[in-house]
Amino acid sequence: MGVLMVPEKTMSFVDKLEEIVQKFDELTAQLSDPAILSNANEQIRIAKERAEHEETVELYMRYKSLTLALEEADELRKDDQADRDMKAMADEEWITLDQKRASVETALKVLLNPGSPYDNRDLFLEIRAGTGGDEAALFVSDLLRMYTKYAERKGWKVETVTSSETGIGGLKEIILSISGKAAYRHLQYESGVHRVQRVPKTEASGRIHTSTVTVAAIPEAEEVDIKVEQKDLRIDTYCSSGPGGQGVNTTYSAVRITHIPTNLVVTCQDERSQIKNKAKAMRVLRSRLLEAERERHDAEMAEDRRSKVGTGGRSEKIRTYNFRENRITDHRLNLSFYQLDRILEGEVDDIIDAMVAQGNIE
Repeated sequence: MGVLMVPEKTMSFVDKLEEIVQKFDELTAQLSDPAILSNANEQIRIAKERAEHEETVELYMRYKSLTLALEEADELRKDDQADRDMKAMADEEWITLDQKRASVETALKVLLNPGSPYDNRDLFLEIRAGTGGDEAALFVSDLLRMYTKYAERKGWKVETVTSSETGIGGLKEIILSISGKAAYRHLQYESGVHRVQRVPKTEASGRIHTSTVTVAAIPEAEEVDIKVEQKDLRIDTYCSSGPGGQGVNTTYSAVRITHIPTNLVVTCQDERSQIKNKAKAMRVLRSRLLEAERERHDAEMAEDRRSKVGTGGRSEKIRTYNFRENRITDHRLNLSFYQLDRILEGEVDDIIDAMVAQGNIE
């Protein structure tokens, strides 16, 4: 039983993977070629290209293994001569294997996605309270925890660029710098309006309130992407401050940068050093300018580029978090997950991977 049997509709998917395996094997062989070994630059180039395919090849080997195990379990559960208990065990095993293969297939589609030139970029994740006052600010803190824990599980680095706290443990807004392998590719579809439905702790009557939070995922710009003229900037410094008088810095370390042509304003006060705050603010400003340019280009060249998954626009409701039902619904996927408590602890892979797969493979 060495032949991989797959439904006809998935053959193009498998063909792509077989091509990657063939290319991976060729690159592996080249690394042993004496001519390559004598050329350090070429060796580095080939090793780098091979590394780009390694995760896909490993997952595909797992996919093939699960497919063969599924076939064996399927034969046993359909075997009229088999013992009843054995057939029952085969049924259970088949269900488990099928779920595992579906998960691996989704992950493979994510890796296969042709993506955009920004897929492997780091990003800024901006989370802001919308309608709902204090309750919205508290939900900003919830989403901050969710994304931070998700990033930790991915092995990414998370750094706070700037934040604005409320007096009740919530956040009016926070901007994170997230860096790591394919960070933007995974988080790009988080942009939009996140709606929360729950009973606030201060609500005596037990009424459910609806609040909103906006999220924007912006790929980090490189200096070659956007040229910012010094004459177009107005830079102001001021004393940073914290909630309730805490964390007040008596030096002028906080920085506000205004891009005069677009009137874009970026502030940063989380570092004690004015120089570090200015550097962070410039990174955010450059990335926002790049994002604005991308949005203009998309509007002109491909208005319906993401019609199947929504535009990811910040005014678009993408997800609802219902605490009473322990449910999270992604409106682009038309799917609900009854694991809200776990998802808010960072176990959001299923939703994010499904969005990336749907947004880039279909």
